[in-house]
This record gives sequence, C-alpha cells and structure tokens, in this order.
Amino acid sequence: MPPAKKRPRRYDPAKTRAAVLAQFRHVRDAAAALPSEALDGPTRLGDWTVRELLAHLTMVLGSLSQRLAEAEPVRRELALADWPLATAKGAAGIDEDTRAIATDDLPALFDRTLAVFEERLASASDERLVTTRFGAMSLGDFLVTRTVELVVHTDDLNAATGADVPFDRQALAACTRLLADALASKAPGGAVEVRIPPYAVVQCVEGPRHTRGTPPNVVETDPLTWIRLATGRTAWAAERAAARVSASGERADLTDFLPVMG
Repeated sequence: MPPAKKRPRRYDPAKTRAAVLAQFRHVRDAAAALPSEALDGPTRLGDWTVRELLAHLTMVLGSLSQRLAEAEPVRRELALADWPLATAKGAAGIDEDTRAIATDDLPALFDRTLAVFEERLASASDERLVTTRFGAMSLGDFLVTRTVELVVHTDDLNAATGADVPFDRQALAACTRLLADALASKAPGGAVEVRIPPYAVVQCVEGPRHTRGTPPNVVETDPLTWIRLATGRTAWAAERAAARVSASGERADLTDFLPVMG
C-alpha cells in the first residue's frame, strides 16, 4: 500500500516575515563589520568569494522585490516541499545573476535592498502568487524558502569568515522543517523516523511502518548538522563518525537520499 499523502505543513505568515527580516538584518550587520580584506577570501561554494556570497544574500530578497513589482502569475505551479528538490537546475542562472551584482559598496547595497523589500512586502498578501525560477508559488510559501536561503548562506558566511552571525530562531526552525519535508517528499514512506529537535520530526523511506512505541529505524541530529547534510555541505559518513548524527536500525542510513537541495 502506498504511503498516505501528508498534509502540507503550515507556517505562520507573520512569524515567517519577521524571521526573514531578522535574519537579513543579522547578515547586513555582519557584512558591514567585515574588514575589506575578508571580502576576497574563499568560501566553500566553489569559486565564490565572500564578496560574491554577500552579493547573493542581497539577491535572496532583491529578486523577490522585483517579482512583487511584476504582474501576478495566473496559477500556482510549485508546492513548497518540492522547492528544495528543484533548486539544482537553477544553479547556472543563480551564479550568473550573482556575479552581475555591483558590490563596490556592500553596506549601501544591503540597506537599499532591505528598504525596497520592506516597502513592497508591506502591501503584499501572502496569498499573492509570485514567479520563481522553478514555477509560481504563493508569497507566503516563497518567504519560507527565503529562510532556507538566508540560514544556509549565513552558515556559509560563518564558515568562511568566522563572523559568528547569529541565527534567528524562527528562521532556523522554518529552514529545518522545509528541508525535512523535502526529504520526506524525496523518499516517501514510513520506515525511518528523522528527528531534528526541537524543530522537526518526519517519517520517510519505503518499508514497514510502525504504529506505536519506539520506531525500529531512527535518525536524530541537530538543526545545523541537518541543514548541512540536506544541502550537501557535509557528508553522512563524516557526521556519523563525528557523532553529530545518531542512527539506529538497518534502514537508518540516509546516504542515498542526501542532499535534498543542490
């Protein structure tokens, strides 16, 4: 019997908006404090420098501001849990658009991006459809994807610079949950329970389902380790060896299903 279709997770629109703004402000403040020599340092994102990573972080909101100024699409085309799985096919275009951003005055770029975004977001309904690279989505859903972009790339920035940029709790929660739901979408089933306390629990992977008591196959990890696994920043074997992932049961190996976002 195929697994029962799960209801989409619901997110509080007001909390999501606040989380996106809070995380962007954290990054803006960190960018303004970085010494100029740090901007040309390497990152773990191929040949992107810190400067290009910061430019991309402004694009996370700047591209949405542009879409809010465009005509509304006529129909929804992409479910929220499918967004992470679709991102790999947009890598080339994202790289090209990022490199086209002028970065001679990063503090001004961040301030300008935030001001325009706040102005356009204030008058937009969460049900309004917006165009994305991967299909039209509601604004409310697309804002959840912005928490993923901001949290994942904040972690990239911290890894590159040691800046210790904080994570907004609600942004971290939304990012964790969406990437967990993407795993459940990629590997549907009920044989494995994945726990990412305190934010998410999902069941995935084909096989026997449990109905009560402790599941026979359990994976547990912390939010940042999960986010790094889900986005390919680290590998399952390495995190298991470092004891940042616990896995019990013969099916509790997620190697074949990771990453869920390119």
